[in-house]
Amino acid sequence: MRDPDFLENKARQLRIDTLDMILKAGSGHVGGSFSIAELLVALYYDKMNLGKGASDPDRDRFVLSKGHANPILYAVLMDIGFAPKEAKDTLRRYGSPFQGHPDSTKCPGLDCSTGSLGQGLSIATGMALGLKKQGRPGHVYVITGDGELQEGICWEAFMAANAFKLDNLTVIIDRNRLQLSAPTEVTNPLDSIEDKLRSFNFAVDSIDGHDFEQIFGALDKKYEGKPHCIVANTIKGMGVSFMENGVKWHGALPAGDEIAEAYRELGASYGK
Repeated sequence: MRDPDFLENKARQLRIDTLDMILKAGSGHVGGSFSIAELLVALYYDKMNLGKGASDPDRDRFVLSKGHANPILYAVLMDIGFAPKEAKDTLRRYGSPFQGHPDSTKCPGLDCSTGSLGQGLSIATGMALGLKKQGRPGHVYVITGDGELQEGICWEAFMAANAFKLDNLTVIIDRNRLQLSAPTEVTNPLDSIEDKLRSFNFAVDSIDGHDFEQIFGALDKKYEGKPHCIVANTIKGMGVSFMENGVKWHGALPAGDEIAEAYRELGASYGK
């Protein structure tokens, strides 16, 4: 049985670990990391088959296409034992396994390097096709940002996923409606993503990306012969009130009294 308290506490702890890492580094993307906390918890602590470890060829794969949100993924990989916990304070440092964007040659458990927006979705599509052709059981999950969908390569990937009937591919769109410096709908309107993806012959579910019941309700669905897209409506900076829905928090860091307030709202004490 899925324990709601465990799931909520894990999401809270990952946000704390992420804030620790970003503050220590002096830079990082806190808003977009916080918006996907519940999605990563649902995947890594329940839904995904992690097999016998990072090198198991039959385990499920995960691609963080919005690679700038990697601090919270690093927090997950440390917590599940794939990445070294002693490297926590080395985010964005030279030689660290925790580079500013995911580098699969340095960090155990990363299935591919990402950061150039749009490419992760294409890589995940290729992974899913490769697993099918090899007859392997693994499922591929990819989280992409909504601003990232302004990249044309994403739509080429959607077409390919449909053409190859990749029912072992689940695309999760982090629909927080904010990007680097403006709302997505001001920069380049995307609505309705759901209708667009259905026109590409995807099976589509739209959910609250912070509600575990809705997240699992979508992840548990099976669609034979169709790739699956979950539009996860989220809040950028979720968990810290003054960050929530603020475009500033794409790359800004809390300072002064904001730091202690952020930890307080996350249920922790700064410096503890």
